[in-house]
Amino acid sequence: MINTYSTDPMNQPTGVYEPVGQYPGEAQPAPAGAVSWAAIFAGAVGAAALSLILLILGTGLGLTAVSPWSDEGIGAKTLGMSTIVWLAMMQLLSAGMGGYLAGRLRTRWLDAARDEVFFRDTAHGFLSWAVANLLTAALLTSAVSSILGAGVQAGASVVQGAASSAAMAAGGAMAGRQGTADAGNSGNNPAIDYFVDTLFREPAAPSAPAAPSTAAPETDTPPPATELPRAAPGRSAAQDSAEVARIFMNAELSQPLPPDELRRVAQIVAQRTGLSQQEAEQRVSQNYAQMQNRLEEAETNARATADEARKATAASALWLFVTLLFGAFVASLAATFGGRQRDN
Repeated sequence: MINTYSTDPMNQPTGVYEPVGQYPGEAQPAPAGAVSWAAIFAGAVGAAALSLILLILGTGLGLTAVSPWSDEGIGAKTLGMSTIVWLAMMQLLSAGMGGYLAGRLRTRWLDAARDEVFFRDTAHGFLSWAVANLLTAALLTSAVSSILGAGVQAGASVVQGAASSAAMAAGGAMAGRQGTADAGNSGNNPAIDYFVDTLFREPAAPSAPAAPSTAAPETDTPPPATELPRAAPGRSAAQDSAEVARIFMNAELSQPLPPDELRRVAQIVAQRTGLSQQEAEQRVSQNYAQMQNRLEEAETNARATADEARKATAASALWLFVTLLFGAFVASLAATFGGRQRDN
């Protein structure tokens, strides 16, 4: 079949193609539509299926390379770079196959110029890529989540273990400072309870020099019993610990303990341990300073971990955007190649 320009009475081309038959009076074929949705959906389904297969394969390889043991497996940076490379390869293979199918399976256009055919093939590849991404997001999300959910959770637990500990310590301290403790409870915060317990330890007895070895006469006198921690009259040791914990949790961690609170805590410590008021105040000041350093360090680590997670999420989103654009280009290019093979 030969395509020729129609002409006006002045013998000037109008630019409109009119297909003519090989013989005079031959019936002209009906023009084909500019968009072949059957070919587009066929390419999109193929691309979505290949993406799912490659995603499962990449997840398996990634979890195999990650180890919860120190000095084993690949590091976080290497894992991130390999993930980016794998996503790019997924887009290259799936988008390329979907675009090629869309171009190769589309209806042959007999009434279109070469430039128009090139544009339509490019559009078919792009549309197949777009439909494949929509299918993946709408239909395959639940399937991917059910297949990969357990593995992803295991990997996340390994990566975020240390961060969770720091966040729990910092979050527990802030929750305690908001008044979550009651009169008979120290707050159930291990970060606070440990330092409260160390306040009431009995002072270590000074070591005496070794006496000359002499035979001591045998007596029937039993050894003195160990003295139990003392408490204020009418109060139990648990009540004293709870009061000290509440004082610590409601104080400003960035400032030293107020003088009135310092004297009150030192008074309780002196009654429980037998220390003098001055010695008790010195112990309380040192203990509170150590607790401040520990909690501030935990909060700093939690903030640093959250900031690193934010940066990693932003970087992942940008790289995903780049790989998707790369997939759109590859799908469009593959469609033109498949369409050219279809027409030849």
